[in-house]
Amino acid sequence: MPAIKDKALSGFGTLAGTLAEVRSSLGRSRAERAIALTFAHENERTVRAIAETLVGLGPLVATLMKQRQRKTLDRIIDALVPTVPPPEHMLTEARMTAKARKAVLEGAEWLTAAQIAQLAGFSASNPSAQPNKWKKDGLIFAIRHQSADYFPAYGLDPTANYRPVKALAKVLSAFGSTKDAWGLAYWFASVNSFLGGKRPQDLLANAPDRVIEAAHDEAAEIAHG
Repeated sequence: MPAIKDKALSGFGTLAGTLAEVRSSLGRSRAERAIALTFAHENERTVRAIAETLVGLGPLVATLMKQRQRKTLDRIIDALVPTVPPPEHMLTEARMTAKARKAVLEGAEWLTAAQIAQLAGFSASNPSAQPNKWKKDGLIFAIRHQSADYFPAYGLDPTANYRPVKALAKVLSAFGSTKDAWGLAYWFASVNSFLGGKRPQDLLANAPDRVIEAAHDEAAEIAHG
């Protein structure tokens, strides 16, 4: 089989033929690197096909290697360059937010969807389905903490098999999109002048109408700036 030299524009090429033919062609090649792939019994057509395939794969592999090296270098640079500290006002805000969230978490009992499912006797196959549906339907809310959703225990009615307190849906409706989940948690955990210095979360079960009125009052203040 005659030697075949298949040069590619990218600088990659293949040499296919007998060992003697390839050896002779390599002697005339100006290439700096070479890979030898030998076949004991393959026919000429198969060898030609493999050679053509390698010509196409060569540039791709080289490109991927360069990209990986670039990413590795970027990671090394990022590790060596000192991190720019955030402005002081952002640190102050972060500290205040952390303190507020800590107070919320410590000021009430918070349950995962799985815990609610266990209390309510839901199916163990998909325990989070029902609590998440309640959240989607606006019957209860959940805060996101450490990559998990936590539902307020004060939003559940033990006398109704741990279903959402009915008044809670009206409170959430009153606020609409003006408060996110943590904003709602702050409001429920804070003393409220409209409620005579009581916290909404403490009155939701026993004085739900007052809490609903307080929510509308708060929402009206937000709307009027």
